[in-house]
Amino acid sequence: QVQLVESGGGLVRPGDSLRVSCVASGGTLSGYATAWFRQAPGKEREFVAGYSRTGGYTYYGDSVKGRFTISRDSGKTTVFLQMNNLKPEDTAVYLCAAGRGVITSSIGSQTAYNYWGQGTHVTVSS
Repeated sequence: QVQLVESGGGLVRPGDSLRVSCVASGGTLSGYATAWFRQAPGKEREFVAGYSRTGGYTYYGDSVKGRFTISRDSGKTTVFLQMNNLKPEDTAVYLCAAGRGVITSSIGSQTAYNYWGQGTHVTVSS
């Protein structure tokens, strides 16, 4: 069973960049689709970015396209989310998720994922 632990969150100013990481233990992420979701206070959980289980294909939520990049290390144990040009509305808890058998049409659906981390807080404020 895979365990996921996020890190790298913090307080940044609008326009800054930040990279958050998700480390898997108990196995590699080979064969898993992985994704980042976020949840702001009082709001529903939102899909941010996803990485296909077969590798090489990435998907993004409309609000972050062109600013955020999801990637995975060659050892397939860590997933990164590089966030550029951060805005106050990006403030949220960022959660990493992994799942087997996630098809392309479901990659943005939180119900498709079996494993979740606890999240890392990102605050964007001047």
